[in-house]
Amino acid sequence: MKLNLAQWGNKLHSGEKTYPIVQQRKRWFIVSGVLVALSLLLLFTKGLNPGIDFVGGTEFRVTDTAITEPAEAQDVVAELAPEATARVTILGDSDVRIQIGVVDTETARDITTALADAYDVPEEQVSFTQIGPTWGASVGKAAVTSLIVFLVLVTIVMSLYFRAWRMAVAALVALAHDLIITAGVYALVGFEVTPASVIGFLTILGYSLYDTVVVFDKIRENTANLTAQHRYTYDELANLGLNQTLVRSINTSVVALLPVSAILFIGSFLLGAGTLKDISLALFVGMAVGTYSSIFVATPVEVQLRDNEQRIKDHTAKVLELRAAGQTDVAISETGDVRVGAVDKGRHQGAAAQPTRKNRKA
Repeated sequence: MKLNLAQWGNKLHSGEKTYPIVQQRKRWFIVSGVLVALSLLLLFTKGLNPGIDFVGGTEFRVTDTAITEPAEAQDVVAELAPEATARVTILGDSDVRIQIGVVDTETARDITTALADAYDVPEEQVSFTQIGPTWGASVGKAAVTSLIVFLVLVTIVMSLYFRAWRMAVAALVALAHDLIITAGVYALVGFEVTPASVIGFLTILGYSLYDTVVVFDKIRENTANLTAQHRYTYDELANLGLNQTLVRSINTSVVALLPVSAILFIGSFLLGAGTLKDISLALFVGMAVGTYSSIFVATPVEVQLRDNEQRIKDHTAKVLELRAAGQTDVAISETGDVRVGAVDKGRHQGAAAQPTRKNRKA
């Protein structure tokens, strides 16, 4: 019998249905390791494609033109600045953006005039902006500094909030996982890395962190009195918390990905809104990977670190010892896994079992 989403969520929250995500963490570590390795390979071989905001250069923009062929701009640049490579982007239906390396002002003006002739527009409809390499380097440095400050603050806040450095480390591992894979996708598709991309990277890190904190908060709630009971191990209670927040993670991700998907696939590719591609790609990939990492990376890493703690080792050994001796009763799922927190369906005992009330006088 198929379950609807509400019934599925209720069964996950009660523990009646559970997925052994934590218990199968080696599988997820292998998947994530392969994805990270492929992303690093792309970054070291193909590399990122930084925009002129980071490396410096000259940007020309032709507006309200009936001709939107990239070849026109490429021919002009090849003739007047043969050492430069033109990167042409069509913006909407009537704008063209051309980016090249740093050229002197005189050459830039000659290219402006030639572009006006090539695209059959007045010269006033062709503008150019020059960004020096020093300015680009300072922008890149500021972006790296922002990322480092963000990670430091995350470490401090997570450690203070959860009072557990292992959760802070697990969250940082998940964030690094998301950042590397998103950057690898950028290297694969060759999109320009612009300041908007950096904003997108920081946004997805915040999104991933929020999702991870929600899961960790539930795990902390479930394991608050861990040593006071000897029915379930830390791994099993952490897995329960992960399953209890699974539906929420999926719902949040779907709601967040729908508008981003519209921007990326409809706005950027179909309508030609090229300026949105850099940030929308970062948001789309980052949110998808962030949802994956909060479920399959952050919590398994935290549990792996916890299992090395002597207190957790002793408690787990005691639980397994009592369980083997038959001194604890636990529910077992259809797959043979321990079903934590499962509840039995209530039975109605009839009217005879209800409390009686004395007759009241009017």
